[in-house]
Amino acid sequence: MSLSDPALLALADHFGVARSFQDWKGRQTTVSEETIRAVLTALGVDVSAPDRALREVRDRPWRRTITPCTVLREGQEGRVDIHLPAGQSVAVHIELEDGTRRDCWQVDNWNPDRLLDDGWVGEATFGIPADLPLGYHTVVAITPDRRSTASLIVTPGWLGLPTRMGSTRSWGYSTQLYSVRSHGSWGVGDLTDLADLAVWSATQGADYLLINPLHAAEVVAPMEPSPYLPTSRLFVNPVYIRPELVPEYQDLDEDARELAQRDRQRVCENPHAIDRIDRDDSWTAKRSVLEEIHALGMEPARMMAFQAFRRTRGRRLDDYAVWCALSERHGSDWKRWPEDLQHPDSPAVAAFARENPERVEFYEWLQWVADQQLSAADRAGRDSGMRLGLICDLAVGVNGHGADTWMLPSLYAEGIGVGAPPDQFNQSGQDWGQPPMRPDALAEMSYQPFREMVSTALRHAGGVRIDHILGLFRLWWVPAGLGPRNGTYVRYDHDAMVGILALEALRAGALVVGEDLGTVEPGVRDYLRDRGILGTSVMWFEMDGSGRPLPPQAWREYALSSVTTHDLPPTVSYLAGEHVDARNELGLLTEPVEQERANAARERALWVQALRDCGALTVENPSDEEIVVAMHRMLRQTPSRVLNVALTDAVGDRRTQNMPGTTDQYPNWRVPLSGPDGRPMWLEEVYTSELAAEFAGVLNDG
Repeated sequence: MSLSDPALLALADHFGVARSFQDWKGRQTTVSEETIRAVLTALGVDVSAPDRALREVRDRPWRRTITPCTVLREGQEGRVDIHLPAGQSVAVHIELEDGTRRDCWQVDNWNPDRLLDDGWVGEATFGIPADLPLGYHTVVAITPDRRSTASLIVTPGWLGLPTRMGSTRSWGYSTQLYSVRSHGSWGVGDLTDLADLAVWSATQGADYLLINPLHAAEVVAPMEPSPYLPTSRLFVNPVYIRPELVPEYQDLDEDARELAQRDRQRVCENPHAIDRIDRDDSWTAKRSVLEEIHALGMEPARMMAFQAFRRTRGRRLDDYAVWCALSERHGSDWKRWPEDLQHPDSPAVAAFARENPERVEFYEWLQWVADQQLSAADRAGRDSGMRLGLICDLAVGVNGHGADTWMLPSLYAEGIGVGAPPDQFNQSGQDWGQPPMRPDALAEMSYQPFREMVSTALRHAGGVRIDHILGLFRLWWVPAGLGPRNGTYVRYDHDAMVGILALEALRAGALVVGEDLGTVEPGVRDYLRDRGILGTSVMWFEMDGSGRPLPPQAWREYALSSVTTHDLPPTVSYLAGEHVDARNELGLLTEPVEQERANAARERALWVQALRDCGALTVENPSDEEIVVAMHRMLRQTPSRVLNVALTDAVGDRRTQNMPGTTDQYPNWRVPLSGPDGRPMWLEEVYTSELAAEFAGVLNDG
């Protein structure tokens, strides 16, 4: 159905709401009017009166003195429009981060004055110098009756690889941390396991260790298992803390320490948790001992360090800790709390914080402890020889009833879920259940929430992976009740967001990897390459126009390249076609299962032949395990600057971590690392894995 109202069409175009798109089979698809109306409503548009809404949208810039945020690339001369009563004078200058001042100059602007309400408003345009330094600056407009300010962000034109990587190619492992359990952890892989795994990875020759998002989840059961559906992207999930590594743990009396170890042993030996990660049980046990540790207090130097952390993280940490304390009393869904507690600035919330200072401080302390242990893990890898250390993952969104949406409710679109349109692997489309950030609200906030997310991810890491980096360009918005097939794309200011991402990474000396898989609009990968952002290449998806494997020399140079990813089964399982049967049993296929099996068999044969053609496979009747090793041997023949090995492949695991398109039908994000026999594998066993040693030899070859 096409839009019947020209004003609705203009509103959709103004807000970057797509009215049509090209599907995974190349067909142009028209978006329904119902979808357009629902998306515009989520953007705060009154679709019951489109003409009036359009007038308001067009008048909005004229009702403010200056646009809240301007983002430029280094070397780019800019412009800023100033709106003020017609005939009034104005002077404009830039205040740089370092406190110095640069003047702006007025340029021609022939736009006529505009009548708003009872007065005429004029527009003056000023030039911004092209030689400003990188950073976060301020535009200042001074009129006879006021001083108005706005953000000016100057971003790198090119990021590139951090100097510490040198000129040679790097490789590393990727893993889901919660799945990598040691004999010392509490049923969930933790930050001490991460430090130990990083040291082992370094001894294998790896330059980095790529891990799942460590973002905060709920602090009361049930805890969301998906690390890609956090309650906050600004804080760390305390389930990853190792209690025994908190210095004050040693101050507990002997009985308390014995009780803590019995709780740990109970969690680890729980028969229900042997074959499945149970975050709730682990966190309940950990929280009890962490509360006892916190109650002991700290030595003066430790207390000073904690207070410094609190000052550094500021108001956001306070709000997050209050949300945690409130959720203990009222549940994790703030939308079901008493109405007077549903906003962080309400008097009732302030009163709660005053009445519960110890509980609020406990959750701030947990973040400090997690921050210290994460820092130690990154340092352990680098001290052992890694050039990059940790690469942390930044999830594409948050859950709709969590801490971030409570702290910043105006940033997120109500009644919308982020997802993906139907594609070859998920033919029904996907709705990830995450409310999207509103592009208009991001600009209003000068992208401050996005800046915080990126800087948090890079706080103790040598790189960041941006999950679904295509979301910095456009996101698939799914209105509630319409299903993922009936969504549409909404466009974001990618130049601003990629620029800020590059600026934060440059200041941290970090690598940025963009996960640019799936349905990619033309030009996106070239744009990211031109800004110095690595893409992502996965062997199974590297096909030419005829559906045949790309020869290794045709792969992208500026990419992190791997054989598989966490959204696919381990390679040995994929080769066996187990993913087809699993998706069929779960009802995820829209094509006949026999056809999918035939496609999988054909795909396997094509890759075996490709491996033979490039000399990576010479065995006559190879086993699936030998094919997996050969695929990584082929990976080395590509020009890609960064290579990646999934830890599941390195140890012969067959179990899928995540089955996209499912929720409770499959234990997504709860599968422990396992060996070839399907038995859960301890971290200590990884150290002696002969298969892992063979993989390291392949990646280090030459």
